[in-house]
Amino acid sequence: MAKQGPQTPAYWYDGGNVPVPARVLALLYGALAGMRRGLYRRGILRSRQVPVPVIVVGNITAGGTGKTPLTIELVTRLREAGWKPGVASRGYGRDDAGTARWVTPDMSPALAGDEPLLIAWKTGVPVRVDRNRVAAARELLAAGCNVVVCDDGLQHYRLARDIEIEVVDAQRRYGNGLLLPAGPLREPVARAANCDFRVVNLGQASDAGAETSTSGFGEWAMRLRIDSARPLKGGRNRSLQSFSGQRVHAVAGIAHPQRFFQMLRARGIGVVPHAFADHHRYQPADLSFGSELPVLMTEKDAVKCQSLATDWHYAVPLQAELPAAFWVALLDRLGKLARG
Repeated sequence: MAKQGPQTPAYWYDGGNVPVPARVLALLYGALAGMRRGLYRRGILRSRQVPVPVIVVGNITAGGTGKTPLTIELVTRLREAGWKPGVASRGYGRDDAGTARWVTPDMSPALAGDEPLLIAWKTGVPVRVDRNRVAAARELLAAGCNVVVCDDGLQHYRLARDIEIEVVDAQRRYGNGLLLPAGPLREPVARAANCDFRVVNLGQASDAGAETSTSGFGEWAMRLRIDSARPLKGGRNRSLQSFSGQRVHAVAGIAHPQRFFQMLRARGIGVVPHAFADHHRYQPADLSFGSELPVLMTEKDAVKCQSLATDWHYAVPLQAELPAAFWVALLDRLGKLARG
């Protein structure tokens, strides 16, 4: 049976009554977070700058919103435009979180963290994991990078940033609008207005490949495309269409596993869902389902299941798609920073 881990409180998103203790804790959390922001704003706590542009991809809510697919696409676009990007990440969930290190595609996820490992594997750019993002940015600069991309870290104010990209889940948005633990917010909704770009994750892209458009004033729509399945043991990719009409085991250890299951069902695939907690560490028993059906999983899960895989296990690559105008606006902003 899938190990779900801690569940998101239903009242975060369904409008239910919030327990009084959670409201009290939210007031305390909000006061402390506001005090911290104020200390940075007044210069009592200092943000540290590095002499290259810094782009932060993050959110103000707890849980996944699609930051990592966007980070991967952003790094790809920067390279195509002639930049030398590097990625700084905390590396959530790794064994020795206090140790800073470079992430290589062949590294254990227990040392790298699943998301930094996926970014390194997909992009090939320098990836540095360090709880101290200022130190990580300086290491990337020394390695020859001329732009630093932070995967998450919107609330890590010690590293000064030039461009902030907020990522929002279109289905969940800001939930009940309350701060943790009464709601999903890490910071008040008003904080999001200070971000340079707001990207709204609308979920699955259509097969038509039509140009995505803005989803609202000041917002950019992002869709996620899945087209193929990559065998974890090696070999040629299969089209997802080849699984249509079949039953498969679908594995997702991400913040919102139902999104992945829905994407597969939209392709006509019969999904037997297996949802695990975000950042789950897989054991052989987790992938033993008692039947010889194909097993499809997210790439984030695949980097942790490579050594456990059989010929029946496949990773489903995910690509973020945004309007061309978004990339024009972002690269124009970045170019002005470089010239300045």
